[in-house]
Amino acid sequence: MRLVIARCSVDYTGRLNAHLPLATRLLVHKGDGSLLVHSDGGSYKPLNWMSPPCSLSSEVPGEEEASAGVVEVWRVTHKKTGDALRVQIYEIIHDTSHELGVDPGLQKDGVEADLQRLLAEQVERISEGATLVRREYPTAIGPVDLLVRDADGAAIAVEIKRRGDIDGVEQLTRYLELLGRDPHLSPVQGVFAAQEIKPQARVLAEDRGIRCLVLDYDDMKGIESGIPRLF
Repeated sequence: MRLVIARCSVDYTGRLNAHLPLATRLLVHKGDGSLLVHSDGGSYKPLNWMSPPCSLSSEVPGEEEASAGVVEVWRVTHKKTGDALRVQIYEIIHDTSHELGVDPGLQKDGVEADLQRLLAEQVERISEGATLVRREYPTAIGPVDLLVRDADGAAIAVEIKRRGDIDGVEQLTRYLELLGRDPHLSPVQGVFAAQEIKPQARVLAEDRGIRCLVLDYDDMKGIESGIPRLF
């Protein structure tokens, strides 16, 4: 992973156009090829980014750019859509690279871990006649929560969250892309499951052909325990 603090401006072109004027920012270039542009605010969310599969190339600034103080230009291009992120760098303040190694993945806490276990035991909530292949099915970027097959044998990858937001949809999208390369699984359907799914996340998921599933944690626990429930 390469971490660069630089005075830069950023332009995104593709399905939409966006511009970040000149300012000091953190550029994070990850081993998977992605680039994230961060400011000193906004918590974990980048100002702009390019998700894999993508490639980064360095360009020599044009005469007009060089005269304005640009010393280097980065172009990050998405390999499938052609969307591009162009970073004009005026000054590099800090530049380091680090080998992070293989990440063990997120350890599920409390309710989320229970949701995964319960849904694995109640896979018919995902699809009638479905069968579980495996929990924590491995991919090159971490495990997808559940891999199941429907009654016709089609593969379904399921990502489970307590609260489903856009980041969760993006995460499942990356898993689907990797799993879809396996001829024994392809084509792979996606299901985004959560106790609560934010409207923006639902729109993004449905736009990408991912089905949303709202989970009733109490109901799922009631089925597990066998205790009669009035409501």
